[in-house]
Order: sequence, then structure tokens, then C-alpha cells
Amino acid sequence: MTRRKLKSTAVTLRDVALESGVSPATVSIVLNNAPLSRYIPPTTKDRIERAAKKLAYRPKVVSRFLSAKRNRTVGVMVFDITDPYCTLILRGIENALYQASYLPILTDVHNQRGRFERYLEMLLARPVEALIVVANWLFVDIDLLADVEKRNIPAVMIGRELRSGAVSSVMVDNEAGAHLAMEHLHSLGHRKIAFIRGPKMLGDSSPRWRGVRAFARSVNLEIDPALVLDLPDSFDPNSSYEGGLKLTEEFLKHKKRFTAVMAFDDMTAFGVIRCLARAGIKVPEDCSVIGFDDVIPAGLSVPSLTTVRQPMEALGNAAVGIILDAVNAAIEERESPALHRLLAPELVVRESTRAVSWA
Repeated sequence: MTRRKLKSTAVTLRDVALESGVSPATVSIVLNNAPLSRYIPPTTKDRIERAAKKLAYRPKVVSRFLSAKRNRTVGVMVFDITDPYCTLILRGIENALYQASYLPILTDVHNQRGRFERYLEMLLARPVEALIVVANWLFVDIDLLADVEKRNIPAVMIGRELRSGAVSSVMVDNEAGAHLAMEHLHSLGHRKIAFIRGPKMLGDSSPRWRGVRAFARSVNLEIDPALVLDLPDSFDPNSSYEGGLKLTEEFLKHKKRFTAVMAFDDMTAFGVIRCLARAGIKVPEDCSVIGFDDVIPAGLSVPSLTTVRQPMEALGNAAVGIILDAVNAAIEERESPALHRLLAPELVVRESTRAVSWA
């Protein structure tokens, strides 16, 4: 009974972080005199040291033993590095790891199961201290992630949530994002809206469509089934551009009138705009177009794209925060259950949407 009580009341890095008002990673850097500690302001260092003294924080012997064996590396697995969605996420991951004096080991698995398996095996053989997986386009629930759990390696997935197991996740609230897009189009007077949904296999597709339908019900907006098409399943994230172009051609062939197109993502929206331009339909004068993601080209295209922004750097930062906290938890011998975080999206209004001019 006494041992259990002592263990449950032991002061941890997290306690010191709460007392000093900084992150556990910053506390670890200062108290371990890590290389990056020289970049931390003296006032912050002093606040951390005073908090540690006040709480009587004592690093465990086992902690020092484990620290001596640490290699301060994190495996980062990206399913396709050519996907614009990944660029800012990787920036967020890299920056957060740098601040915590960790080295990322980046692998691009090209959306290939065999390549994923091989890289995962190589990363676990190093061994890395934690694993981050950026599931950007299509991700099949691969049983091999069970190997990560068996070895008690902290792991987090960005863009996809596994229903079971100890793998954490960080995602944008897709349903809320679709609601924002619909609210914007509706506020501009659009009632005849065409929809290009995501591939059925893709995890983001279902919640975004739920957001569309929920908003439509709330304003008694009728969705015309003839103006709803799905992108085909594909392992190429950039195929949605061609999909957006071809599916818009289908809408035009059926001669169904619409004043706006809600595209599954920005690449799809670019394909929609190209098709409309070929048909002599001006965006946004004749038809508004809205995307999802806010990849870098969205602000550079002509017209610039109205879209729902995913907080991509924040996704990367949040993932690093989760795995570093889990690493510290293992060192301090405390529980660290899987965490599942949803980050809020943001509507970014640019030139591709405007008030409806015909009904």
C-alpha cells in the first residue's frame, strides 16, 4: 500500500510544467541541460528551476539510466511526400522536434504496403523512440502497427484514427469544416450546389459528407442526387485534380444547372476550375468553387481559391507534443493512454466564391 501511494504521488515533469506554465518538453530540456537549453530565456529557466525545487522534483534513477540509452530520434512515415497536404504538416513536425532536440528520420512509403512494412521494420530496428505516421490519402488499417504497441513505442497518426489499440491520433474536424463550407455558400445565396465527394475508401470522405447533410437539413436545403458524384479510389493523391476535371464534365453533360461546386479538396477544386474555364464558364462570375485543405497553391491560383483550411503545422506540432509526453511518461513510469485530438478548421475566403448571380 505504501509503495503504491508513493508512486502515485511522485512529482513528474508534467507537474513541473503545469507549475511553471511551460510545456513538458521545455521542462525536460532545461532540467536535463539539453543543447537547446541555451536558447531558452534565463527567466524561463529560473521559473522552471524554482518550480522543480518548490515541488521537490527528483529525477528517478531509472530515468537517468534510460536517458543514457536514448538516441533522441523519431521515425516519421509519410504515405506520399508529393501530396501538397503533407508539406506544412512536415514543417510543423520538424520544427517541434527541433525545439525538443529530437532528430526526425523521414520515410516516404509511396502509398505502397510493402514499402510501409519494410520501412517500419527498419525504423523499429534502430530503435527510434517514437513514431509519427502522416496518413494523407489512403490508409489501410495495417496490422503491423501492432508491433509498435508490443514494443511500447509511442505512436501517433495524423489524418486518421485507428479505432482500437494504443496509437494516438491528431485530425482536423472534417464534419465542422464541411459545415463551414456549406454555410459560406448558403450565405452567398447558392441553392443549386454540385458536390464532388471524396473516394469511398478515404476516411475523410464520410465525415465531410455528414457535415454537408447536417447543414442542408438545418436550413431545409434540398440536395439534388444528380449533382453528387464521387472521386474514384486511387493511390495517387494528385489524381483528384484529374477527377475534379472529369466529374465536372459529367455535370455539364447532364445540363443540370448549378451555381456552385463544393469540391472534396483543393486539388479537386483546381480540376473543377480548369474544366469550367474550358467550357467558357467563369469562376466566380458564373459559378463559385470551394475546396478543402488550403494547400500552398490555393492562394496562388487564378482565381485564388476559397477553401477550408486545415491547421497543418498545428497538426504536426500536436502530434509531436503527444509522442514526447508519452516518451516522458515511459521514463517516469506513469500511464500514457492513447489520445485522440480534433483540431478546428478555418474558412478562408478568396476570389473563387461570390454571391449568386442567377437562380
